[in-house]
Amino acid sequence: MSAFALRFGVWALGLAALGTVPALAQSDPHAGHRGMEVRPASPAASAEAAVHAGHDHRVGPAGATYDLRFIDGMVQHHIGALRMSEFVFGIGQPGVGALARTIWRDQAAEIRAMGLWRKAWYPQAPVYPVVLAAGGDPNSLQGLARMSPAQMEAMRMVGAGPTNENRVVWFLEGMLQHHGGALVMAHDALANSSNPTVRRFARGVIVAQRAEIMDLRRMLALEGLRKPEYHQYDALFAL
Repeated sequence: MSAFALRFGVWALGLAALGTVPALAQSDPHAGHRGMEVRPASPAASAEAAVHAGHDHRVGPAGATYDLRFIDGMVQHHIGALRMSEFVFGIGQPGVGALARTIWRDQAAEIRAMGLWRKAWYPQAPVYPVVLAAGGDPNSLQGLARMSPAQMEAMRMVGAGPTNENRVVWFLEGMLQHHGGALVMAHDALANSSNPTVRRFARGVIVAQRAEIMDLRRMLALEGLRKPEYHQYDALFAL
């Protein structure tokens, strides 16, 4: 099942909302909140257990800069999916190369869309990706810090590359985890964003990622792999 038809309409419809600009406060009503590395309240009771080991994909509390932080985090996450997919483009095993190309195409299109939203909604934002600084105000651009290389790599979830011998299972298992991270981010956006475009986008991510997770499981089953951890994100399938 292609995710492109599900998600292309989501981000394309969002282009009509490019004029929606959040109001950025100058005060610090949320002092004490910290940035991406902190784990704020979960959008769902089961999400905490689903967060990828060693990194929490949620981007901090609600506020006028939430959508900016979400966009920057999701763009880095998508870049990871592009990199992972490229390892298996030429694989002849049934479905693996085709799925990788579909994922690459869909997520590259979403990166372009999110770039347009960022420019329209946050024209004064730094050109580099940002996170909430330690103690930063989630309603102010001054409360943000540059995303570190370590934070970017954590969002991308690529890790060490595969060998020629293990790249099929490496891709299938890695992308299953990667999609789980996207589900966590999408639920976080539904809990913290009031922007209708971001909320539509998040719902589209949930629908598309759960369909692809099922495809990934089927392909892993063809490899003789049916591990319990392949189901750790099932609680995040619901909208």
